[in-house]
Formats: sequence, C-alpha cells, structure tokens
Amino acid sequence: MKTDRTGPAADRKAAGPTAAAAFDELDLRLIHALQVDGRAPFSRIAEVLGVSDQTVARRYTRHRGSGALRVLGLTEPRALGAVEWLVRVQCAPDAALPVAEALARRPDTSWVGLMSGGTEISAICRSASSEHSDALLLQKLPRTPSVVGVTAHCLLHEFYGGPQSLISKSGALAAEQIAALSPPPSRMRPAPVVLSDADRRLFDVLARDGRAPLAELATASGWSPTTVRRRLEALRADGVLYYDVEYDLRQCGFGVMVALWLSVEPAELAAAGEALAAHPEVAFAGAITGPHNLFASVLCRDTGELYRYLTTRVAALPGVRTMESAPRIRHVKGAGPFLAPAPTALAARSRR
Repeated sequence: MKTDRTGPAADRKAAGPTAAAAFDELDLRLIHALQVDGRAPFSRIAEVLGVSDQTVARRYTRHRGSGALRVLGLTEPRALGAVEWLVRVQCAPDAALPVAEALARRPDTSWVGLMSGGTEISAICRSASSEHSDALLLQKLPRTPSVVGVTAHCLLHEFYGGPQSLISKSGALAAEQIAALSPPPSRMRPAPVVLSDADRRLFDVLARDGRAPLAELATASGWSPTTVRRRLEALRADGVLYYDVEYDLRQCGFGVMVALWLSVEPAELAAAGEALAAHPEVAFAGAITGPHNLFASVLCRDTGELYRYLTTRVAALPGVRTMESAPRIRHVKGAGPFLAPAPTALAARSRR
C-alpha cells in the first residue's frame, strides 16, 4: 500500500511563495524518474515513488504548465552517423543576441547561449556527416554581418551527457528505483540508422513534447497508434531515441553555469575526461578537437562554489596544462526546438 504524503494539501503548500523558488524532494524524484523514462506512465512512476497517481499527474501538469520542466524525445547523433561541433562565434556587442536567436532557429543547432561579455555565442551544431559540416561552419556564419570570428571543435567522444543528466547524479532516486523504471539496455547498431520521413515527423513532435499522446504521434506520422508504440520501442532499443528533461535549474539552487575548456596531455585525456564526468558539478563532458581537447559544462550555486571547484577538483585532474572558463549570461536554446521569446533563466541540462 502506498503512503502518499504529498496530496492536495501538500500541493497547495508547495504552490506557495517558498516552493515557487525551489523544487521540493518529490519534484526532484519526479524529474529523475522522467529522466530515466520520459514516457513512463504516471501509475508506474507513482508506484516507484510511493505516492498516488493523482499526485504525480498533478505535480507534472503544474510544472509543465508553468514552464518549469518539459520532457523531450531526442535523437542520439552517433546512432544516426551525425557529427557534432562545438562552435564559438565572436560578434559585435549589439549583434550578439540577434545572431544567437538566428542560430537558435536553425534545426541543426542546440544549446545556444550568450557567454561572458555578451560578444561570444556558444552553440552545438549537428551535421548529417563529416562531409556535410561546411554548410553552417564555412558558408553561413562567416558571411553573417557583425560576425568577426568563428571557431569550431569537433566532438570526438562524450564522457557524460545525452541520456545522462545532472539530475542523474543527484541521488534523488535510489538504485532500485532507477532499475524499476529503466527500459532494457539499448543496442547501438554497427551501421547508422536511417530515419524515414514518418520517423522525422515523429521526432518533430517528440522534440516538443516527449510525452505527446499516441494519437497525436499517429496523426503526425500517418501510422496507427499500435505501429507508433512499436516504432518508439524499436527506436529506443536501437539507441536512436532517448528522453531528456529540461527544467529550471534556479529551482534547484544553481545560479552559475560555466563552459570549461581544458588542454590536457594526450596520454591523460581519457583519465581526465572520465574523472571530470564523475564530478557532481559537471552536466556534460567530452573530448574535442583543437588546442583545448576537453570540454565541460559546469553548474554551481554561486561564484564562491565555482572558485572552490576550479581550484580543487579541476586542479587535481591528471595532465591539465591550461584552463579557460566562460560564464554563460543568457540561455537562448536548449536541446529541443527554439521557443521564443528566449528565456533568461538557466535551463536544465545546461551541458554545453
């Protein structure tokens, strides 16, 4: 029998001034559960969390309606044979935001943000393959007025990210709860998966709402609900589909996001990357090309905590020769489609 300690009275209390500024323990457990399986039925999540179905549905509906969280269904680039680039764009000060928003509107970009000083834009650009990387990097951006410089770093290896989130390190759920919600392990096919037009229409809907009803997905794809269900299972089993949760990190107490660029001795790159990925402050970590060969997105509560982190755990990483850090001052686009107007708050999974 479930022990529901978060019924309507608790929800009313949580909706007050105090809870508006912070997620409570149940909210964090719900976010973690959705990160494990974004389409898990509320009844299943409720059973794992030990609360009622109504409480889970009420919490999710309230936070989704306020924009505090949303579930996204996304494609895994490597499963499709795609290549990702970390791009840094230097702009004239008065042009940075318009250029950032123009980048954000492109379907091949994600994690677009304005960095310290307001003259640099950081973004992830995806190309179908290494042969198609020039469309944005060599043709579009350099010809954009007020763009004074572009540097691009190819993502070679992901130490932490994708279906793994900062919430995954929070301990909100116990290991047995995560196991109860986890789907069967995905299998990455040796050859890239080719998506059909119907698959792409399916992902267009999932990228906006990972919990979109089967009827809506069926309408978009032209398939029956039963076929849609089977296709979602197959895409996830093949490692093509994963679910992500965007949420307002201010409500978790985080106020500072920093892009960290490290230059590491080649012999120590793997060890440093794996150690960095284990840090609770790190939302994303990957090996990249260029003079800085290790990149991370770091989240801290304030600048004092950031200083302590950089001077202790980062300083202790093996083989680090140089470090560059760049605070993000404005979030423009996350993993999903661009939603205007651009939010000024930190968004969840501020990995990159």
